[in-house]
Amino acid sequence: MYIFEGAATALITPFDKKNKINFDSFKKIIDHQLANKISALVFLGTTGEASTLSEKEKLEVAEFAVSYVKHKVPVILGAGGNNTYEVIKRSKKFAKLGADALLQVSPYYNKATQNGLVEHYSLIANKSKVPQILYNVPSRTGVNLMPETVSTLSKNPNIIGIKEAGGNISQLNKLMSQKPKDFAVYSGDDENIFTTLALGGQGVISVVSNILPKETQSVCQLYFDGKIQEARNIQFELLPIIEMLFCEVNPIPVKSAMNLLGFNAGVPRLPLTKFSEENLKKLKNKLNLC
Repeated sequence: MYIFEGAATALITPFDKKNKINFDSFKKIIDHQLANKISALVFLGTTGEASTLSEKEKLEVAEFAVSYVKHKVPVILGAGGNNTYEVIKRSKKFAKLGADALLQVSPYYNKATQNGLVEHYSLIANKSKVPQILYNVPSRTGVNLMPETVSTLSKNPNIIGIKEAGGNISQLNKLMSQKPKDFAVYSGDDENIFTTLALGGQGVISVVSNILPKETQSVCQLYFDGKIQEARNIQFELLPIIEMLFCEVNPIPVKSAMNLLGFNAGVPRLPLTKFSEENLKKLKNKLNLC
């Protein structure tokens, strides 16, 4: 049984003017997601700027997420990192807090071999009681989790799926052809939601759904309901705003979009910076806020 099918939002982490986590804004953001029938919520991922949160802050976000959402939808917490044993410690803490699943990004900077990735993920999965979702994003990590490696890892009963953000359709095809029937594949690229579903995927872990949760969920639900043309049309309608949300490094654009929509997201932490004025004007046009 899948943890979720449909659209999960990879939530931003809102900051206040002092660059501290803004939990009041977080509540409004979550309420908006739930009101728009999102399938699941992902905290502490790439979009959530986990790489610039302290360990204490990560635990605060994790505890807040579980307690505030109250399992109305699955809560998935990003626990990954490039230190296997620290990831295990973090994963155990998140499990105790009540996470429904953990998202485990491939180790970055280390440039692990495929065998190293198998050992890394297997040890984490064997030490944790919470279901694990692999996260392949080679543009960020410098290492590609190959389909054969995913196939090997999928044999571990505690590794239940993957967020595939490689942007490689040929690799996605190969992954789909090798995975077990009950192993979930979620698109990690918003422009490939429809494609992933058409190849047999279960949905998306999305950036654009921060600002358009209803529409992103609709791509998935319409597809599941057999309304293929309608699902494809919404995917096409989303493409211009998706392109805008990735014209600078994520989550710079999406945090600006959230601010424009009144969610007080703040600005990203260094080394990320504010959205450029030129692109901000273009974003306003896309959001019809000029």
